[in-house]
Amino acid sequence: MQLKDKVFISGHNGLVGSSITRELRERGFENLLTRSHKELDLTNQALVLKFFKTEKPDYVVLAAGKVGGINANHTY
Repeated sequence: MQLKDKVFISGHNGLVGSSITRELRERGFENLLTRSHKELDLTNQALVLKFFKTEKPDYVVLAAGKVGGINANHTY
């Protein structure tokens, strides 16, 4: 990856995604794309296709996931 490449990081507010985002910024990456669940619902295919068509990221890091604590993880 080049420092000017456009990188979309889904789940950037989570444990893994925030670490990846922080590390890339520290390494000098300038063009990181992040969207909250409210901004881009990854379960909505039409919205995701529109996002990719508009933003055209060079790389995608998928760090998003369903969370809800120990009980939710146990019963999901």
